[in-house]
Order: sequence, then C-alpha cells, then structure tokens
Amino acid sequence: MTISPTDQDYEKELLQRAANAIKNIYSDSIYFAHPVNYYEGSKNNMHGTKESELVAIINEKLPFITYNPNQPHNQENYQFWKKATGNGMTYFFDIILPQMAAGIVLPFSDGMIGAGAYDEMEHLAESKKPVYEINESGIITIFKPNQERKLSIEKTRERVYKQ
Repeated sequence: MTISPTDQDYEKELLQRAANAIKNIYSDSIYFAHPVNYYEGSKNNMHGTKESELVAIINEKLPFITYNPNQPHNQENYQFWKKATGNGMTYFFDIILPQMAAGIVLPFSDGMIGAGAYDEMEHLAESKKPVYEINESGIITIFKPNQERKLSIEKTRERVYKQ
C-alpha cells in the first residue's frame, strides 16, 4: 500500500527526510555504487572490510569525497520511499544522485553490474557527470555504459543474497 501523494503528512515527511539526507553531502561528492553484500555492518556482508578499503582508494586516487550509500539513514529512507511511492530507488534517483559530482561503480568479479548500481551510473552519465568503475583490486577506469553488463533485478538479488 502506498501513501497518497495528496496526504500532507506524506509530503511533509518526504521533504524533511530529503532535507536531512542532503544537508551533509559535499558538492564534490562521488557516489559509490556497490553490491549490498559489500556493505560493512550488514548481515549480508560477504567481503569483510573490502568496502572501506575501496573507499580509501577512491578518496586517494580521485578528486572527490566518496559518498557511501551504506548509511543507516539511506536504508531507512529507501524503505520509507518504497512504502510511500512504491519504489525505494526513487529516493536515490531523486534526492541523492542529483547532489553528486560524479559516480563510481564496483562490478561483480565477472564484470557484471547489479541492476540498481548500473542504473545509478547510467543516470549520472546521462546527467553529464564523470562516471568511473573500480574493481576489487582498486583499479579505477572510466565507466563505459554497456547494457550487456547489466544484471536483471532477480539476478542481482541472487548474487547479493546467496548464502
């Protein structure tokens, strides 16, 4: 069930959450799109501290400040947007990504990219923002959109939630 967009409480809550989410984003931020099974602190983490290692490399090698979506307010807002609008990803596309100066994506080890992460990078590229790719070894290259590398939502979920 979604909340009616005409509901004043809905509108007020969306605006307040959006304002709180963007108030600490730097203008020179780079959005780090990566599979949720790299999220440190998550029950789904299968990669130890690789997330923070890659963030350190990004901060060292690129002239941006890394914005990591692995933050409690982002998980909470994703769920709120999902309940309110029917699609939690609209939170990232409408609120977070417009604040970014660039993007960087971590593909799976076979080069395939999760559905959400791919769409986020494509969105930033279409917005004429620089987009990069980083592998698990920390090698950074320019991201080249190629739909053949994009996994379906179902295939992405299979990979990140496998036990």
